Amino acid sequence: IAGLFFAKPFLIPLCFGALFAMLFLPLSRWLERKKIPRGLAIFICILLLLSIITTIILVISWQVTDLTREVTDIENRVRQMVAEFEQFISNYFGIPVKQQEKLLQQQARDNPANGIVMAVGSKLLSLLIDFILCLVYIFLFMYSRSKIKQFIMQLIPDQQKDNAQQVIHDIQKITQQYLTGLGWMILCLWIMYTIGFSIVGVKYAVFFAILCGLLEIVPFIGNLTGNLLAILMVIIQGGGPGMIIAVLATYAIVQFLQTYFLEPLVVGAGVNINPLFTIIILVLGELVWGIPGMVLAIPLLGIVKIVCDHIEPLKPYGFLIGHERKKKRGLTKNS
Repeated sequence: IAGLFFAKPFLIPLCFGALFAMLFLPLSRWLERKKIPRGLAIFICILLLLSIITTIILVISWQVTDLTREVTDIENRVRQMVAEFEQFISNYFGIPVKQQEKLLQQQARDNPANGIVMAVGSKLLSLLIDFILCLVYIFLFMYSRSKIKQFIMQLIPDQQKDNAQQVIHDIQKITQQYLTGLGWMILCLWIMYTIGFSIVGVKYAVFFAILCGLLEIVPFIGNLTGNLLAILMVIIQGGGPGMIIAVLATYAIVQFLQTYFLEPLVVGAGVNINPLFTIIILVLGELVWGIPGMVLAIPLLGIVKIVCDHIEPLKPYGFLIGHERKKKRGLTKNS
């Protein structure tokens, strides 16, 4: 764990590059069967990835541009809410409004805005460098895939080569299935949330729908965070309790459809991890690698489970991580 923590700047782009390389591997192989050189086929895959990301950024920028046109009204509404909250504290806790303002000013002096701006700028630059490095890894992993596979097979004893071939195949299959299914599910969530938020009357429904969908890459936590931000926007725009309840109802309906229809239909069995270890690996991933760790946690644990399922001494760990199979004849006395 200490090695994972201190090697974070190196391992995060490497892991993202490996996962996306496995995702685009079928497309690259199909292009290569069409007599397209491997390098050009991989370049086309990377262009497709960049096109998808650019489209998402353009749609978000379009919504943010509309949002900035009302920034003055939003700022006035926020100030009004802050004044009402300060008055509430003054009435019920006896802390004068002027004293609250002094405390806020003192906190602002202790945390200067310049430092925040510098930190954000540094983080964005680091993110850009990691993204470029991730693209390089994708290209090199896909271009050198045959050599990497031969290297792995040379490490395996002859009697275990068939099992190792199956492990490699299952890892590629599960990773492709998980990432592809996740992409389709996010697209479905965009559509459902856009319809739901538009019916409710949430301003910039497309923006918050995209936000809720993108945050789905972090199970449980991400989707809930996006909906809380939508509720905050409803409060800022002056929506009453009825609109807030409608947003919560939209979230509940979408979650129901996602759990019982989308995930079985689109994602399938995929990464078969039980809820307990899903929560554990998300918490551990955030502690070790931050937000990227939460994104990578599920697919990486799925890969670990596949390895455990194919190695005899590790099969109990694979059983512990995965879903428990239901017995047809009911529970036994010792269960």
